[in-house]
Amino acid sequence: MAGRKDEELQGITLLGNQGTKYLFEYSPEVLEVFDNKHPDRDYFVKFNCPEFTSLCQ
Repeated sequence: MAGRKDEELQGITLLGNQGTKYLFEYSPEVLEVFDNKHPDRDYFVKFNCPEFTSLCQ
């Protein structure tokens, strides 16, 4: 992940891992978090994805 140091991503194993197996029921263990490097900034996030599947409950 660009802009992050290795020590900032300690414990992040699923993000970007093509081998992650996603379940078809609620599975919070596949959600990973990391600190926001700039919490006082406003963000505009654009997500381009040709196919997106969401499992919401």
